[in-house]
Amino acid sequence: MKTNMENIQHKNIKVNDINMHVAEIGEGPAVLFIHGFPELWYTWRHQMLFISSKGYRAIAPDLRGFGDSEAPPSSTSYTALHIVGDLVCLLDSLGLDKVFLVGHDWGAIIAWYMCLFRPDRIKALVNMSVVYNPRNPLVKPMEFMRQTFGDDFYICRFQEIGWEEEFAKVDTKMLLASFYFKRHPKPPMMSKDFAKDFKPTPCNVPCWFTDEDLDYFASKYHATGFAGPFNYYRCFDLNWELCAAWTGSKIMVPVKFIVGDIDMTYNFPGIKEYIHAGGFKESVPRLEPVVVMEGVGHFINQEKPQEINNHIYDFITKF
Repeated sequence: MKTNMENIQHKNIKVNDINMHVAEIGEGPAVLFIHGFPELWYTWRHQMLFISSKGYRAIAPDLRGFGDSEAPPSSTSYTALHIVGDLVCLLDSLGLDKVFLVGHDWGAIIAWYMCLFRPDRIKALVNMSVVYNPRNPLVKPMEFMRQTFGDDFYICRFQEIGWEEEFAKVDTKMLLASFYFKRHPKPPMMSKDFAKDFKPTPCNVPCWFTDEDLDYFASKYHATGFAGPFNYYRCFDLNWELCAAWTGSKIMVPVKFIVGDIDMTYNFPGIKEYIHAGGFKESVPRLEPVVVMEGVGHFINQEKPQEINNHIYDFITKF
């Protein structure tokens, strides 16, 4: 594994007026991997090695504000239009017209937006954990979340400017472990005194993760802090305002969607019904039958790498 990882090439590319760190390996049709929070390009290590061994070019950037990519200081510089703009500029700089797209968590949200804004650049999409939520013109996202979950809901907490300083008071490795190894599907809640109330369980690294993996993520987040990632959450309402023109739009590219049944996103109110009663298919007409993986949590591509590798490969080989 380590030897193969050493074959992954790293470069910094100027896109959309920021410096973006990009990891890539392999030759052939391009597959663009988009990570979530609290993750980095590294979350796709298993998929990159597998897909590249099958004759594809695997490309995984650190999104703006994450890892070794540049982090603009303004919270309003992290809208979906900015992030998709970065990725389109990345494809242009690499000379790529169309790519296969793979997303997870925030990467899934950005992937849905990319399919809305620039379907001409996407051959097909494999998305994980976060379904496509069509814009509701009657209610802003944060208003809905506060009504549904309350002010202690983690996304509501992340709205508070300076909350990254609260995270900085906690050991980065223990904090990330509390996210990665969470095994119950309840939505994360955070009190106003998060750092004082943070009581991590003993950090038992599961078999699908290693101490080396945790050290890599922790070293990057310790160096950069959490301001950049939190700014994605702070743009929920701004995205809603900016994307009014896409109200009622459907996702028209071919899509495979995969989720774990103990992923909190699958257990949010109304999501199972939306997926299984036809609403999701209505919004994403070219959606393949949804894969729900039993006993699997949120970080699905790391927890079940071979299964996810096979799902990605089996789907993209159809095109």
